[in-house]
Amino acid sequence: MIKCIEKWGSFILFFFCLFSSSLWAQNTPNARQAKRIFGEACQQIYGPRGAEFNYSVNVIGLYKTSGTMWIKGKKHRFVERQCSVWDDGVNFYRVDRRKKTVELHSSNSPKKDKLFSRFSFNPNSYSYHISDSCQGYLISLDALPGTKGIKHIKATIDKHTLVPKLLKIKVSFFWAKVKIDEFHKGNINDHIFCFPRSQFYGYRYIDKRPD
Repeated sequence: MIKCIEKWGSFILFFFCLFSSSLWAQNTPNARQAKRIFGEACQQIYGPRGAEFNYSVNVIGLYKTSGTMWIKGKKHRFVERQCSVWDDGVNFYRVDRRKKTVELHSSNSPKKDKLFSRFSFNPNSYSYHISDSCQGYLISLDALPGTKGIKHIKATIDKHTLVPKLLKIKVSFFWAKVKIDEFHKGNINDHIFCFPRSQFYGYRYIDKRPD
């Protein structure tokens, strides 16, 4: 299990990207409201001016990690203790500090992260429900019969900013908690997404871009 969840930055990016670009069938008024608010929350992260935030992950107390993510359009970067990624929209660099390697892909390559297939997710394969609490909007997603990958999602959304605060995600038999804080929107300099090659002198480069 630990092997498949090491790159949580990639998963978080992938998760919000799907919601930012998907359309949903209309159901009950409650479901429509839940979908709309959750879609708007994802747009806070994927707005044209970019965003920066910290995240921390806890998987049933057995695995913990934390990091910082920057997103702007098709560019993104996240930094964790062992794994970090820079994607400038053309080239995708994944650094493994434990192995001292830098893996290089084209930004549009579907092979750049095998984690996506482990956490398969289609927004149209869930029922939606929203409720209210003092912590914020509580949005629940429950997988429809036959859905593979993620089975349940519980999201806490700030009522005023519509920024996601907490995600509880169930895959197979385990739950993961993803906490998001220190959210800042806009003023993201493109230089942030440029890979700092000089910082990784002596690392082994693995170029997987097409010839």
